[in-house]
Amino acid sequence: MGIKVVKFGGSSLADAGQFKKVSEIILSDQERKYVVPSAPGKRFSGDTKVTDMLYACYDESSKNGRISELFIQIKERYNEIIKGLALSISLEEEYKKIEQGFIGKAGRDYAASRGEYLNGILLAEYLRFDFIDAAEVIFFKNDGNFDAGRTNEILSKRLSSCKNAVIPGFYGVMPNDTIKTFSRGGSDISGAIVARAASADVYENWTDVSGFLIADPRIVENPKPIASITYRELRELSYMGATVLHEDSIFPVKTAGIPIHIKNTNAPNDKGTEIVTECRNADISIITGIAGKKDFSVITLEKDMMNEELGFGRKVLEVLEENKMSFEHLPSGIDTMSIVINDKEFSGKEQQIISALSNAVLPDSINTEKNIALIAVVGRGMIKTKGTAARVFKALADADINIRMIDQGSSELNIIVGVDNADFEKSIRTIYSHLIG
Repeated sequence: MGIKVVKFGGSSLADAGQFKKVSEIILSDQERKYVVPSAPGKRFSGDTKVTDMLYACYDESSKNGRISELFIQIKERYNEIIKGLALSISLEEEYKKIEQGFIGKAGRDYAASRGEYLNGILLAEYLRFDFIDAAEVIFFKNDGNFDAGRTNEILSKRLSSCKNAVIPGFYGVMPNDTIKTFSRGGSDISGAIVARAASADVYENWTDVSGFLIADPRIVENPKPIASITYRELRELSYMGATVLHEDSIFPVKTAGIPIHIKNTNAPNDKGTEIVTECRNADISIITGIAGKKDFSVITLEKDMMNEELGFGRKVLEVLEENKMSFEHLPSGIDTMSIVINDKEFSGKEQQIISALSNAVLPDSINTEKNIALIAVVGRGMIKTKGTAARVFKALADADINIRMIDQGSSELNIIVGVDNADFEKSIRTIYSHLIG
């Protein structure tokens, strides 16, 4: 029998009704041995996630020295789940500990982590699985970075002693025993960490959508689903704005060669999306996905014989480093070099950066363009398909969209085009229409 680690997002565990769906999914497959839950999410439009409630409650309580009335609403969320599932468990002692922690200023990470912690206790009780507090098995170093080695060693031993277990997502513990959380969406990371420690055959990530779509459904009407995607493609699309899965969560399972399966809690029979190291030839299509982001700036340097000037690129990057700025892309030609940076980082530093670049490399000219959107067309099939870039450019030209920048990596996994912010949505719809149909 294989081992599956399953992670359920906040919408999947928002109330008692969702808990019942999750239970049916888990118990329908004996290979689903280890479960990583998020805190309760929104039950309906306009509702508030428990994690957001905990942050607000902690800020008010630590400031006033007494527990906020908002904590009553938080307790009601969990008590409603207990009542709806007819559980005999009481969380009153846990509530008291959390109140003391809030008043005693235990930290915002501690506050946020309690959502997953309490949900984990309830889910373990409902499933009759063992409960493992993440603070006992997931570790961070003194510098705040995740301690992968120690975590994998201790968590592996702990899991091997449990037939089935629930391990809350999103948090772990620092060397001084204080709670530390991953970034928002970090339960995805926790799930991947547990999957690696369990040497799982599959890491199932259950959410409220049936896997990845080729494009954002808020921009493209009824985009086609992605049946299979590689880790590299996922990284590209996640970076460019696709948000189904926290992009950092792929690394623990990628290292171990464990496939990820994105599934829909509300439609468990849907195929979903598989994330794998390599796709079978039969799975290869030209385009895997189209995604993008707005609000970039492009600085373009021009200088004759730039390509023969030793250290030119290094000097440019040193200017960015000295001004504590990172770059997104560096498209270049023989006598030109462009630097793509986030508008937020560039704003307020324009003249300072331009002056520093002028002094460092003495360009013949230097120009800046703002309000640029980047769109990535990603697909492992592009490397074997002629004319993909030409089709993208022609589609945009026919739609009267001006291309401000072009960047294609040597791997030929993606093509990135820069357009005006105002043309962002139109560009994605146009590319999708011409390449996918």
